[in-house]
Amino acid sequence: MAKRSKARRRALEILFEAEQRELDPLEVLRVRRERADLIVNEYVVELIDGVKSEQEKIDEILATYARGWTLERMPRVDLMALRIGAWELLCNNDIPDNVAVSEAVALVHDLSTDDSPSFVNGLLGRIQQLKPTLVEVDDVE
Repeated sequence: MAKRSKARRRALEILFEAEQRELDPLEVLRVRRERADLIVNEYVVELIDGVKSEQEKIDEILATYARGWTLERMPRVDLMALRIGAWELLCNNDIPDNVAVSEAVALVHDLSTDDSPSFVNGLLGRIQQLKPTLVEVDDVE
């Protein structure tokens, strides 16, 4: 598994744990580093920090384009993968859009339900198509 793929998986795990325990994800990461003396890829920190800082905007976009699904109704793993994928799509110009989508799909393929890959692919694909419009709106704010 590539370094960034591992980083995405670790970030998803930390975001998931933080939400379940109602803690700050950077605090969860800090505690994990201390307890296990982990060396964490800096991309994990970048993902967690990025998703955390842009979560309100990301969630608004996800809620707007998730046809028939509320964020509350989504499997939590799917939501974390969608947040990571949306952040990479909309906020990280270093990651090609197709990679952001396929990596999010790969995460839910390994960690979630049988229906999750097609759901995540469809929603992030829609956001990818609308990205020029979303970015323009975001830049104006």
